[in-house]
Amino acid sequence: MAAAARERRPEEVKSAARVLQVLELLGTEGARLSLAEMASSLSVPKSSLHAILRTMQSHRWVDLDASGTRYSLGLKALLTGTAYLEGDDVTGLAGPVLDALAEETGESVHLGRLDGTDVVYLAKRESRHALRMYSAVGRRLPAHATALGKAMLSQYDAAEVRMRLDWPLERLTPDTVTDPERLLEQLAEARLRGWAMDDGENSVDIRCVAVALGPGHGADDAISCSAPGSRMDDARAREVAQLVTEAAHSLRTLLKRIGAH
Repeated sequence: MAAAARERRPEEVKSAARVLQVLELLGTEGARLSLAEMASSLSVPKSSLHAILRTMQSHRWVDLDASGTRYSLGLKALLTGTAYLEGDDVTGLAGPVLDALAEETGESVHLGRLDGTDVVYLAKRESRHALRMYSAVGRRLPAHATALGKAMLSQYDAAEVRMRLDWPLERLTPDTVTDPERLLEQLAEARLRGWAMDDGENSVDIRCVAVALGPGHGADDAISCSAPGSRMDDARAREVAQLVTEAAHSLRTLLKRIGAH
């Protein structure tokens, strides 16, 4: 029996890995996908994947559209993601800080976390202006193209940054910095002044400044404020950077009080 159990383990682990791959694929794409599209993307036989999807659907991890041919994330995925945010110390304490920063600046405010080569939005507050950047909690963006990502990457030395990122870097807009040396220069500048900036590198004509919470308080978390270039010239960017710096300090203080991070 022990031998049989050992023989089954690779199959069980493989199946579990495929379930996670399905969740990651649907979460990354943000759109409904057909069985054939997922099988091709994951390099998995359609027959094997179909069985996995049927099980996931029965447990509400994936949903089928009205045509019965395209899959999306199910309700259980939302509930699990919400539970993650509710149980996270940084996200739990950040609410009032983000509220105050959004009120002071009138612009879009975010809390982000470094996850591999990407930044994931954990919380957001909308701008009071009609013209603003698009964002959503759970959205992933390449760290090198965002102020949030640069703020967090600036906590590491050049060797660590080179190891962490995937090269060559993806270009999101004509202004995205993809040259390794130029990016390292930007990170060094951010390290010296205490805040990072992206200037239309993630979204055209959107400028963003960000401050990392720093070592001991979530080096892989940061707060940012974004606005169209028409509302954030260099002088305004420096003013906003000071407000974001104060907000990050407030959140660090709260985390220190409860002994988190």
